[in-house]
Amino acid sequence: MDIERTFVMVKPDGVQRGLIGEIISRLERKGLKIVAMKMMKIEESLAKEHYTEHKERPFFGDLISYITSGPVVAMVIEGKEAVSVVRTLVGQTNPREALPGTIRGDYGIDVGRNVIHASDSTQSADREINLFFKEEEILSYSKADEVWIYE
Repeated sequence: MDIERTFVMVKPDGVQRGLIGEIISRLERKGLKIVAMKMMKIEESLAKEHYTEHKERPFFGDLISYITSGPVVAMVIEGKEAVSVVRTLVGQTNPREALPGTIRGDYGIDVGRNVIHASDSTQSADREINLFFKEEEILSYSKADEVWIYE
């Protein structure tokens, strides 16, 4: 079984709009497992490191201001092919292009306020998990329903 870990963050707009529970519920109902989670306010240095691939883009400053503007909920999610499963649940980066039924399709309109971040590859997931969590903060456990989720 290809169990992966991925990084997910409810962004400041998702927190402010009271969507934390809804987002967690969607992830869990899919059969994914939360193995680490914390609410935090991201420091500017961490934000710049997290979004380093965008540092040359004109929107970088606004992105950093936005992601540090309020609390976020950072999570490590585990499951079979978790990266692609979560990306499908989240939807397209631009919420206007995201399908109804996806998190962004249901709760977003503007790309700059798209409610949630999810790693786009296993390499990104490893990097982002290591930025936000220490190894000892990530739990390893079995859930009773796993026999009903995985073959």
